Amino acid sequence: MSPLFTLKIAALFAFTALAEIVGCWLVLLWRKDGGSPWLLLPAAASLALFAWLLTLHPVASGRIYAAYGGIYVATALAWLVWVDRVPLNRIDVLGGGLILLGALVMVVGHWSR
Repeated sequence: MSPLFTLKIAALFAFTALAEIVGCWLVLLWRKDGGSPWLLLPAAASLALFAWLLTLHPVASGRIYAAYGGIYVATALAWLVWVDRVPLNRIDVLGGGLILLGALVMVVGHWSR
């Protein structure tokens, strides 16, 4: 597996997670913060993009969803810091690190066979 391929897959995972988080966040803004119903249009587009991006991943879908979970958690924690302005605590970092490690084991373990 080449470094460029690994970088492309990592970027695909990150974009997939970002599309899901943005779509869900827009629904949250509409539902909980009294936002405009027009927020549902970009939310739906973002969630459709998320679903389409999942189809671009190069291995079996169940494995993608499992490994993607690790990237999603990392992206959600970054969102927590950058968008929600909530600092991470040691439990956030430890839990996120363990989840990412598990995702890495699954991905690298299957690609190196």
